Amino acid sequence: MAERVRAAARLRTHFARGTSCGRTRARYQQRAWIRQRCISVLRPDRILLHLAVALAFVVGAVAVAHEQIYTWRDANGNLVLSNRPRKGADVRTFDVPKTSTVRDTRSISARADTYEDLIVGHATVNHVRPELVRAVIQVESGFNPHAVSPKGAMGLMQLMPATARRLDVRNPFDPEENIRGGVAYLRQLLDRCEGNEELALAAYNAGPQAVDRYGHTVPPYQETRSYVSKISGLVDTTTTRVSTTSGIYRVVEMVDGREVVRYTNKRPGT
Repeated sequence: MAERVRAAARLRTHFARGTSCGRTRARYQQRAWIRQRCISVLRPDRILLHLAVALAFVVGAVAVAHEQIYTWRDANGNLVLSNRPRKGADVRTFDVPKTSTVRDTRSISARADTYEDLIVGHATVNHVRPELVRAVIQVESGFNPHAVSPKGAMGLMQLMPATARRLDVRNPFDPEENIRGGVAYLRQLLDRCEGNEELALAAYNAGPQAVDRYGHTVPPYQETRSYVSKISGLVDTTTTRVSTTSGIYRVVEMVDGREVVRYTNKRPGT
């Protein structure tokens, strides 16, 4: 009897061990399968495939939202952008600001004409020369309302996000909002620099703090000096201070709970 009890106990132990080993093997097999799947998913070729699909989706969405963009390489290896298909080899192209390897089939003047009324209107309201505004837009974005710089500046006048918020520009890619905000900001910088257009341009590029840091002069940054030089090459800029008797008055009004600055040649209160 005792022998039978011991045999039964050994049998139960045997089955228990077998079941435990079976479960352990199953867990190891499951983990190995998961590792294999992860390695398969993270293979470089699969990652590139997923990125390509995502990029194609984004490009497709942009193409639907805006007009079709056609590209090709010219005889000099430059990338040509156009809103119409290439027809023949003799296609006239134009320089694109801030790059030496990209060309466009639309001239700057043709694109500038699209925004002429907005430029003149906001320049007049803020008492800024329209030709100065045109030059800033040409150098900043080449009159591309969808331009985005590597630093995050947006739209025609390349407003930084913080500047756009401060100027109540809710959609910096909307030409009217962007020009309104950009010209108002340029007017603020002209006031800060006492009408010195070169200093105001330097502040527009490098920030007003940089101009102050270098003793109210153009900062010694290559980018900033090149920026001021390019605009000065397009339009004659002034370096003299505006007299306080020039007859231009800065008026701050409250509209819908926010400050709105406007400029007038009429003395306030008259």
